[in-house]
Amino acid sequence: MSKRRLRLEILEKMAQLATAGFGLVAALAWNSAIQDLFKKVNVFGSPDGLVVKFVYAAVVTIIVVFVTITIGRSINKLKDQLGIVPEGDQDKK
Repeated sequence: MSKRRLRLEILEKMAQLATAGFGLVAALAWNSAIQDLFKKVNVFGSPDGLVVKFVYAAVVTIIVVFVTITIGRSINKLKDQLGIVPEGDQDKK
């Protein structure tokens, strides 16, 4: 393995780790903000109540699924426009 190839792999892994780290920080920030919103709105009862926690978990899950599907579709659409075969579809050619 050449030094450049090794350097590239190291940089790619560092970029992935940094992205994951920043993603975690963003997720924790959103978690805190959404929890504070639920406490302030107080529609579902006591902010520490079990029902509030389940409603919060359901709302967050719905948001995550929606965002994930939307991003995945956008990526596939862009790959299609660029003529790039998505991973996993290479065997189908």
